[in-house]
Amino acid sequence: MASANTSGSEENFFMFHLSGCVERSSFHTMWTQLLQKLYYYVLGWTSQEEYELKTAELGKIEAEVQQMIQDRKSNIQEIKDTVKRNKADADREIADGVQVLAALMRCIEKCQEDLNQMVKERLKDTEKQAEDLIKELEQGIEELTNRSSEVKQLSHTKDHLHFLQAFRSLKNPPPTRDWTTVEVRPPSYVGTLRRSLDQLEETLNMEMKKLPDGELKSVQQYEVDVTLDPDTAGPQLMLSEDGKQVHHGGVVKKLQDNPKRFTKCANVLTRQSFSSGRFYFEVQVKDKTKWYLGVARESVNRIGQIILSPGRGYWTIQFNNGGLVFKDNPAVRLPLRAELQKVGVFVDYDEGLVSFYDVEARVNLYSATGCTFSEPLYPFLSPCTNSAPLIISPVNQSD
Repeated sequence: MASANTSGSEENFFMFHLSGCVERSSFHTMWTQLLQKLYYYVLGWTSQEEYELKTAELGKIEAEVQQMIQDRKSNIQEIKDTVKRNKADADREIADGVQVLAALMRCIEKCQEDLNQMVKERLKDTEKQAEDLIKELEQGIEELTNRSSEVKQLSHTKDHLHFLQAFRSLKNPPPTRDWTTVEVRPPSYVGTLRRSLDQLEETLNMEMKKLPDGELKSVQQYEVDVTLDPDTAGPQLMLSEDGKQVHHGGVVKKLQDNPKRFTKCANVLTRQSFSSGRFYFEVQVKDKTKWYLGVARESVNRIGQIILSPGRGYWTIQFNNGGLVFKDNPAVRLPLRAELQKVGVFVDYDEGLVSFYDVEARVNLYSATGCTFSEPLYPFLSPCTNSAPLIISPVNQSD
């Protein structure tokens, strides 16, 4: 009996504990499932929000990509347009060259023909002179031969009266020139070739005058809009509000120190600078008796008196009382056919070229070639002392 009860008690204890384990296991399972549901709920909410954010961001990326595509297409079109313009410029340059050289060749041929004709005409004149002299001499010889025959016949006559009468006529020689001083001078060709070359030069100059018109139009397409920088202006200068005009004010103003300013000289630079490519601007110089105009590099000395030359970073021309020079060491004197009204300045930074033009006459005044540029260049103006202004002017497209 005792053993049976003991066995039953053990079985009841085992079942109690087993049922407890089952209850705890079920609770754990339910808790785990609840946590999983909560996790997926939160994850789903977070994923939806992130999805919406990423979708919006993706739209921005797409817009940026499309913009980059359009930018590159624009770049391609710009390159194509540049190539097209370059080809047009090259064709125009070739056509201008062919025109000028063809005219030069025609002029050379005409000069050659004129020279040949002139030499032949002079030779012909000399030959005609020689022929006339020969005819005159032959006629004289014939007359003298006849006279000799008459003398011989008279020497054999026996009629004394006839002899004396004929002797009187034969005694006096016929009128004739002094042939000792007569000569056929060779034709002179001195100066003939020189005159032909002068004619050739004149024709070439006429053709060269036609060339700058196209050249000026070509550089005017690189016009830039520049304004004067008051921070660089010398203390005696007055600038217009729009920054397009400058003149000497007659008095030296007291200004705050500025490392950009020219401390004594009546010089001024523009706000804009250029470190590559090509640029062109025009300045009205009408009614000015003295001025400087050109470009200057950024690092030029601006303190005290300034010496203008390419070696010091200035590429400028100077007008002073009717004389025009390119400021170099030594200065280059330039021919000036008429009073300057407006001057154009063209710079090809990459080619190292600075050119100056008489805009009204449409001719090149001077070109500085082989320049070395390694820093930004600024348009440079100096109105000097008289009160008339230098005026930065827009290009007149109707010219």
